[in-house]
Amino acid sequence: MSWGAPGGFVPTLIGHGSEGSGSSAARLTVLIGDRNGPVGAAWAGSLSTPTAGHEPFVVVARPGLPVKPWTLFVNTAAVEQRGHGELTRGAAHAGVAAGVIEAVGTGVLAAEIAEYGLMIASVWVDPAASTAHQDAVFINNRVATISAIHGALSAGPTVAQVLSDTGGIWNDSYEPT
Repeated sequence: MSWGAPGGFVPTLIGHGSEGSGSSAARLTVLIGDRNGPVGAAWAGSLSTPTAGHEPFVVVARPGLPVKPWTLFVNTAAVEQRGHGELTRGAAHAGVAAGVIEAVGTGVLAAEIAEYGLMIASVWVDPAASTAHQDAVFINNRVATISAIHGALSAGPTVAQVLSDTGGIWNDSYEPT
């Protein structure tokens, strides 16, 4: 696979990660792909068209040092209160940055992809989360990011895995009785 090559076929990789429970839980989905393909178009479109409460930003390890692959943080829960904004731009953002760097550093995400690819992280931060739990928000977003990247690169789950799973249908907000 040749990343960043004009005219080359590069798949769009999708992965989901979840970690933690309660208001400090992390739920995120990543799209990884070529900057010249659909992910690149979505990346540029998202960055250039923010809406009230949803203002995508580039993930940085620290000011002036973006992570590689260039990653766009897109919040799925509208930021309407100061504390929620602080958690989103602070602990959750730092957790995503740490997860991306760890995934590249440990080889989960190949250096070639990191150098030439782009990533979009669609991140949910609970509006009810408290800044008192910012360390848990950081850790949960780091772990969920690594999990999502790993899932994207493993192309999982397969249809067979979904159909054979006996754990039932439920999520953090609802479980059928």
